[in-house]
Parts: sequence; structure tokens; C-alpha cells
Amino acid sequence: MAREQGPGSVRAVQAGAPEKAPSAARAPARAAQPIAAHAAGPASEELRAKSEELVRQATACKNLKELASAVAQCTACALCHTRTQTVFSAGSGSAGVMFVGEAPGQNEDEQGVPFVGRAGALLTDIITKGMGLAREAVYIANVLKCRPPDNRDPSDSEKALCTAWLDRQIELVAPRVIVPLGRHAANHVLGRDSSMGALRGQVHERQGRKVVPTFHPAYLLRSPSEKKECWKDIQLAMRELGLPVK
Repeated sequence: MAREQGPGSVRAVQAGAPEKAPSAARAPARAAQPIAAHAAGPASEELRAKSEELVRQATACKNLKELASAVAQCTACALCHTRTQTVFSAGSGSAGVMFVGEAPGQNEDEQGVPFVGRAGALLTDIITKGMGLAREAVYIANVLKCRPPDNRDPSDSEKALCTAWLDRQIELVAPRVIVPLGRHAANHVLGRDSSMGALRGQVHERQGRKVVPTFHPAYLLRSPSEKKECWKDIQLAMRELGLPVK
């Protein structure tokens, strides 16, 4: 979540990194990976029914503009009552890479753009100074499209309900490499429940797409000593994208 130094490149990560979306429709949305029916009963059945309806709505969206409009009207969970606005995405994804965070923070909720503020500035450095790409050339989104109050962690039900939107985003953007930022996003994208140490430092696959988890920029702001490890992950992603690694 963009709530999770300052300046400097991802090589500075080593020493210390207008939306234009593709409109062609891809394959229809698949059922959410972590829809999680942990317990039987009315609550889980209601969650399943809502999730299935959201999958139908997402599948009906032929491009990212339609999907963003559907997300803006979503009232599936209580976060619709506390958000300022939904936070859909930034960038075009033309470089073949998609970054996925956990959820919007206060700055994102106010501006309607993912990863702004200090964490967003560091992510921008990772993209521009480390990977050598324009921020507009990558695609940036979150698992949740609405900010949880007080920047709390998203609940399992909130993540389950938002899964249809993220799945359809991935299908329409069709990135070659997905970079989940932080443990929550990585576990959600991969359908796992693992520590960050078990997830990062390797290339995973999600429905044929490469997935390279790394630390959330907000965590790097709190733990700058981990920037070297983040740079190793970014290099893995760059190799998968065919970008030169210096």
C-alpha cells in the first residue's frame, strides 16, 4: 500500500527508484484465486455470491476504461462508505510490467492515483532510475481499489471481493511480468500464505505470467538496509523483461 530515501535511484536502492490504458479486450475474467471459503454458513455464502456477481461485472468490461467505470460504482463492501474515491491505476503497461500494491493510502484516496507521496516517489525512482523506464510505461495498481480506514490492513473479505477487478485488470493489461509489492500483495497474487522471505528472490508463475515479488516501498523507507535486496528482485524482473541489467 502506498502508505507502507527519499530520492535516489534503485541503484540508489543498492546504496540506499495520465493514464493511457490499452483498450483491446483479452480473455474473460477467471474466478478469483483467493476467494477463500474458509467457513461454511450464511456469511461465506453471501461473500461467494457477491464475488461471483463481481466476476460477471468485470468480465463484461471490454477495456480498462469500462472496468475503471465499473470499479468507481462498486458498493460491494463497506469501504465504499469511507472512500473519497476509488483508486484504479496509473500508467499504460506498454513496457510489459505491472506493479501491484496492497491498497490505497490517504494520499492515493485524495488524488485517485496509486503510489503517490514518499512511497510513490521511491517506486518512481525504482522504475525510472533503476529500470530505465518511464513511469507512464509501466502499469500500477493495488489489490484493493478503496482505502481502508486509518490505513489498516485489508480484510480477507475485502480482498476477496476486489479480486475480480484485479484479475480483469491483469487480463486486459496482459503484462509479461507482475511485481507484487509487499507480502500482502504477493500472497494475494500468488494465492499463497507465505513469508516475504519465502516469496522474494525468485520468479514465480501465475496463470502463465511471471511474478517477481519484492518489498513494498513504504517498508523500504522504514528499513533502508533492505534496498539492496529489493534491487536484486528488480534485476530479476528486468531480466524477464529483456531489459539491460548493469
